[in-house]
Amino acid sequence: MSQLEDLLISPDATILTVLERLGESQQQIVLVVNDERKLLGTVVDGDIRRAILKRVSLESPISEAMNPDPVTAPPEAGRESILQIMRENQILHLPLVDDENRVTGVEVIASLLQKPTLTNWVVLMVGGKGDRLRPLTESTPKPLLAVGGTPLLETILQNFTAQGFQKFFFSVNYKADMIVDYFGDGEKWGVEINYITEELPLGTAGALSLLPEQPTEPVLVMNGDILTSVDFAQLMSFHAEASVDATMCLREYDFEVPFGVVTVDGHRVTNFSEKPVQSFFVNAGIYCLNPEVIAKVPTGEFFDMPDLIGNLLQDGQNVAAYPLREYWIDIGRLQDFEKAQRDYADWSR
Repeated sequence: MSQLEDLLISPDATILTVLERLGESQQQIVLVVNDERKLLGTVVDGDIRRAILKRVSLESPISEAMNPDPVTAPPEAGRESILQIMRENQILHLPLVDDENRVTGVEVIASLLQKPTLTNWVVLMVGGKGDRLRPLTESTPKPLLAVGGTPLLETILQNFTAQGFQKFFFSVNYKADMIVDYFGDGEKWGVEINYITEELPLGTAGALSLLPEQPTEPVLVMNGDILTSVDFAQLMSFHAEASVDATMCLREYDFEVPFGVVTVDGHRVTNFSEKPVQSFFVNAGIYCLNPEVIAKVPTGEFFDMPDLIGNLLQDGQNVAAYPLREYWIDIGRLQDFEKAQRDYADWSR
């Protein structure tokens, strides 16, 4: 039997049988399912203890001791989402079930908290002048502006390192010495930080041509002014499973037309909508690129990501879309910076 199969048991099994199964299981949980593998309940050590305290016989069916209403999550839930559910419900195990309540897996907090190690490079574009954030950026580069008391780029770095990424390239230009002085070689965070110096601005993709060597795995590229709770490991898995050349993250953007919109056919009105809302997918500034794609970036020339993606599409290569549902904010304007401060204050309460 597979490891998951070892955790599944019939509601007719005795409490004693389940107690023995728990003693043999590293996961310390048993999932009670019917013949169709639909989840009926869960059993952990505490459930058995409560049954014993109630004088329930060990020969009774486990249905008399199980938790019949366990917290669950869908199979596609990411690591951070699962951890959040566990924290909010103060649980150590989380069954994964599909739309028909069939068990597909189980997550254990001890395994989730083991720090993974990912060898994919992360390139952060942090060379911009931050003109729209002046006067804040007149003396401080945007990556070092504090959000909630911590420099923006440090929060981004900590988010990546918490998810297991180890090797970083910071593409620097404006006030580069301040960024290098603050982060150094990354030893303080237990990672490796390298620097790509743009002598002249090279756009949102041009700096990729300055990487010291050709990567051997897909590379994560992100604008250095984005705060997000995206599960980057899950993004990398999506990219690999999709078998594409590049993946770009998207955000849904709603725009309300401030007027009534009229549709006409010649001189005849065919429709009239009061302040309709238009929805678009917009670029979220996060990309996963195969090594062969990075090799297409011209050396030392100004080159933006839309140019790179456009060239890929023109050449018939595959570009996947990865819509984001997680928290995301681009701190490009003063109002965005102020909103990020408010968001941080809400999280800290």
